[in-house]
Amino acid sequence: MDFFDSRKQPHLLGKVVVAVLLIVVSVFILKQSPAFTGTSLFSRHEIGVTHVLVTGGAGYIGSHATLRLLKDSYRVTVVDNLSRGNIGAIKVLQKLFPEPGRLQFIFADLGDAKAVDCIFAQNTFDAVMHFAAVAYVGESTIEPLRYYHNITSNTLVILEAMAKHGVKTLIYSSTCATYGEPEKMPITEETPQSPINPYGKAKKMAEDIILDFAKTTDLAVMILRYFNVIGSDPEGRLGEAPRPELREQGRIPGACFDAARGIIAGLKVKGTDYSTRDGTCIRDYIDVTDLVDAHVKALGKAKPKSVGIYNVGSGKGRSVKEFVEACKKATGVEIKVDYLGRRPGDYAEVYSDPSKIKRELNWTAKYTDLEKSLRIAWTWQNSHRNGYSTASPISS
Repeated sequence: MDFFDSRKQPHLLGKVVVAVLLIVVSVFILKQSPAFTGTSLFSRHEIGVTHVLVTGGAGYIGSHATLRLLKDSYRVTVVDNLSRGNIGAIKVLQKLFPEPGRLQFIFADLGDAKAVDCIFAQNTFDAVMHFAAVAYVGESTIEPLRYYHNITSNTLVILEAMAKHGVKTLIYSSTCATYGEPEKMPITEETPQSPINPYGKAKKMAEDIILDFAKTTDLAVMILRYFNVIGSDPEGRLGEAPRPELREQGRIPGACFDAARGIIAGLKVKGTDYSTRDGTCIRDYIDVTDLVDAHVKALGKAKPKSVGIYNVGSGKGRSVKEFVEACKKATGVEIKVDYLGRRPGDYAEVYSDPSKIKRELNWTAKYTDLEKSLRIAWTWQNSHRNGYSTASPISS
């Protein structure tokens, strides 16, 4: 005959109650976790956290902007198709900021409207910094349709996604190339825009689309027209690493460094008969650290139903010959220089009047020593002779 001791019943009942409570608490905790719900920190708003989508964040300027945003405690999602960007830059950033909810990378093409819509649907963005663009003047004259598609059409895709998903702030990375070759210097924001190459034209078209859209919405827009970007992260974490096949289309800093390293036989200066003080083109060089500072300040000052347009430059014009001399001093190499005919689509003289951005955003270029900026960039180039390490695209 089975015998049940009634004195053990309360003790057993207590264990059951405790077990049930533990199960309930565990289920509740699991339901709150991203793994259980299928959501992530990037898919929901958090008080005090601003989530910024950085397009082209694996590129030269975009990666530096991402670094600055992360340092300033923003949450960042980078979208890049890696056609010009470097996955190595993303890996550096992920190592620097490994905490959950800080940085995610999404491999996608902005020309794919469905993919872009999906990205916006699965993430909760507070703002967009739109850097992604092909950006070589000479290349744009050879492949104009590529530039109109990549710059103008892709910006339209971003705006449509922002409208559909209620993202209200846009910081647009534009260019002084929209001004073309003005009759008067320095260039102000009121200088007429008359671009003379497909790159500048595509950027101006994108600006026009943004401005027309802003008139019908409560969008907060900041358009930054910046000049010739140089330099790299002063702490040596990031730099500029253009693809080898783009060297012929590349910018003068990269060409100078390639010549100093012996990758190319010498430097080719295109155009020596311009109406300038030494016959070579005059440009306004802006350090990338200053440039991303302007973007962050613009983000902080962006207001609904308001559009801000700003030149981002040093306000100083320097000739190509002056730039080459500064590069020689920065690298310590006597670079061979070949002087050739003009490059299609180039203009003689361009430099900015940055007084508006100083007045309204309290921004001023700080890294204005050309040789010093080049020396910092050269240090990174010398320690990354093969650029960033190559690897397959990584997931978020």
